[in-house]
Amino acid sequence: MSTDLRDFIRARVRRDLEAGSGTAVATRFPPEPNGYLHIGHAKSICLNFGIAEEFGGKTYLRFDDTNPLAESEEFVNSMAEDVRWLGFNFIGPTFASDYFDQLYAFAEQLIERGKAFVCDLSADEIRATRGTLTSPGTPSPYRNRDLAENLDLFRRMKRGEFADGARVLRAKIDMASPNINLRDPVLYRIRHATHHRTGDKWRIYPMYDFTHCICDALEGISHSLCTLEFEDHRPLYDWVLDNIATNYHPPQIEFSRLALEYTVLSKRQLAALIDGGHVAGWDDPRMPTLAGLRRRGCRPQAIREFCRRIGVTKAAGAVALELLEFCVRQDLEAAAPRGMAVLDPLPVVITNYAGPGETLTAPWHPQQSRHGVRELAFSANLRIEREDFAEQPPRKWRRLTPGGMVRLRHGYIIICDEVVKDAAGRVAALRCRHVPESKSGSDTSGLKPKGVIHWVDAATAVPARVRLPERLFAEPNPAGRTLADALNPRSLRTAKALVEPAIARHDDQHFQFERKGYFAKDAVDHRPHAPVFNRTVALRDSYSPRAKAGT
Repeated sequence: MSTDLRDFIRARVRRDLEAGSGTAVATRFPPEPNGYLHIGHAKSICLNFGIAEEFGGKTYLRFDDTNPLAESEEFVNSMAEDVRWLGFNFIGPTFASDYFDQLYAFAEQLIERGKAFVCDLSADEIRATRGTLTSPGTPSPYRNRDLAENLDLFRRMKRGEFADGARVLRAKIDMASPNINLRDPVLYRIRHATHHRTGDKWRIYPMYDFTHCICDALEGISHSLCTLEFEDHRPLYDWVLDNIATNYHPPQIEFSRLALEYTVLSKRQLAALIDGGHVAGWDDPRMPTLAGLRRRGCRPQAIREFCRRIGVTKAAGAVALELLEFCVRQDLEAAAPRGMAVLDPLPVVITNYAGPGETLTAPWHPQQSRHGVRELAFSANLRIEREDFAEQPPRKWRRLTPGGMVRLRHGYIIICDEVVKDAAGRVAALRCRHVPESKSGSDTSGLKPKGVIHWVDAATAVPARVRLPERLFAEPNPAGRTLADALNPRSLRTAKALVEPAIARHDDQHFQFERKGYFAKDAVDHRPHAPVFNRTVALRDSYSPRAKAGT
């Protein structure tokens, strides 16, 4: 058993075990299958599965599928895939719908005990009579219906005799409670819709606050972990379990949800971005969904490290997006092979190079010999990055200039003799000399150029399409504005690039394009003969991790 007490929840679990609670650790991750999981869910996933692993327990993947209008098998499958991708094994999956018969029986039990009643008020009327934080609610005129009438109406609701919204089942608790969640909350509503698992069997569906606690009890969950917005719902969680015939009552423990700068973490808002045509889908590389992050090139190890670093507290606050980028960059530093790609090619002709060309060798990673070596073609016709040449260079320029010299990475030193321009006066090509005795690894030239630039051989380089996603939003807190107004208009740029052929042939998914950033083959559009890469993260690291987790 782990002795890790790095957060208050782990400390609580350990205390419960040491106190001899007699219950093995069992946690659950219970998403509603109405969208794709995002980076905020990863925090909960890592917490629930991490605690179970550390204390020798188990974790259920349970789908809260109580709203047939919004849920689908697509979302179920994508969520299960994401949990597996993060590296976790689960019990199940189980579904709230697995327990619909038991939930219904418990609802009838509440009616029989005088703890629930059928109410004919509309949703707007219930809302209007609920009261405020400073004034009590108004009891429903149907609150004192007799037991037999309530049971009859509820069974007729189940048979589908009434229209959507005509009636609901409400708990009978306290309309003057200072906690509004206890003011006779709705337990069941009518919904004539086909469920993705149960079909047309049910015409009534339980609410989350009724379903969740009972499913926790039925599955023997030892610690029900949820985010802070459910703290005010805890008394209702307890009330339901205290008033039905179950002999098990898990504790609910709350922690702060993840807020990430320049991002929205709401499935509803993310769906609105898709519906509005602002992104291409749930797995768009700009999206904070786990599918989007995976397609962009993030590895699960980086996501788990990010969740470890932010920690688990009750304190709210937005986490800097740079921390996520830092974790992704640190993970790829050792994992990703290096290669060269030119995103804005400028032709270079080596005027003194004779012959058909030659083959150079270079390591796939300068510090990781396990990656091996690759071959590079070199000839008289090359391509360099256009931004690596300047006719009038700024101070401290270390790249190519007229009359200047640089080293080609893994190749030769070249000297620029002539700048060729097109009719519009734009630089169209460079004519350069190479220094034959300056070959990388066996340089006897004695020359010491100030800069090293990357390049590709024009004849053998493979044309590729490169996506350069940026932050989807232009401001740190987009949730405070209309999302469309907060979008970054340059959130996705594309480039027609040239990559060295070894990259196109390589089996790896992730690469560092030297001097340009970390990139990944697009899981949907990439083809060996027509490569498509997404930039995962830039090379520049402006983030300094602080010693204190979550700051």
